[in-house]
Amino acid sequence: MALYAIGDLHLSLAVNKSMEVFGPAWENYQSRIEEALGALREEDTLILAGDTSWGMNLAEAEADFRFLDRFPGKKYLVKGNHDYWWVTAAKFRRFCEEKGLRTLELLHNNCAFYGDYAICGTRGWFLEEDAHNTKVLAREVGRLETSLQAAGERPILCFLHYPPLYQGYQCPEILEILKKYRVVRCCYGHLHGHAIRRRLEGMWAETEFSLISADYLGFVPKKICE
Repeated sequence: MALYAIGDLHLSLAVNKSMEVFGPAWENYQSRIEEALGALREEDTLILAGDTSWGMNLAEAEADFRFLDRFPGKKYLVKGNHDYWWVTAAKFRRFCEEKGLRTLELLHNNCAFYGDYAICGTRGWFLEEDAHNTKVLAREVGRLETSLQAAGERPILCFLHYPPLYQGYQCPEILEILKKYRVVRCCYGHLHGHAIRRRLEGMWAETEFSLISADYLGFVPKKICE
C-alpha cells in the first residue's frame, strides 16, 4: 500500500487542447501518464493536485475521468485554476454514480485518511496573479482551515494546487495556516517550464515542501509514503 501524488495532468481526451504545444517536456504526455498509472495497485491512493482535465464541464471531462477510473486505487482530486469542470462534491458524487466511476472523489472542504495520516487540501491562491482579489484568498484560507480542522490529532499531509511559497514569493495567509496546524508535508503543483527553477524543496518552518507538477515529475506520480 502506498500514497502517491501528482498535479497538472491536463488531460484532454475529449477536447482539442493538448499540452504538447508547450514543447518536448510534454511530448506524448498522455501516453506517459497511462504507463505510469498502470503501475498503481488496488490498495494504493493517488492525490491529483489540480488541473486534472481541460474539460469545461463534466460532460467534456467525462472521458478524462473514465481514463483515470480505469486504473487501480482510490483517487482524490484537488481543484486547480484550470479545472473549469469543477462542481460541488454532491454533484460530482452523483455524476460518478450515474457514470459508474468508482475510484474518484473530491478533496474540498473535507479531509480523507490514509493510515495514520490525514489528507487535506484545497486550490490555494496566488496573490501575484490578482493582488486585489482578497475575497478569493480569504475563501481559500477558510477552505484550507476547514480541511485541516477535520484532521483531528492525526499528522497532516496537505495538497495544494498553487504553491504557497517559492523563490521570491510567499502567501503569508496560507503559510500561517500550515504552521498553525503543524502540517507535516505540503505538496503543490502549478509551476511549469522556467518557473520550476523557483520551486522550494525541503523544510520551511516545520513543514516539508515538494513540487509535484506532472512535467517536473516526468509524469510519474511521486510516492509520499507507504
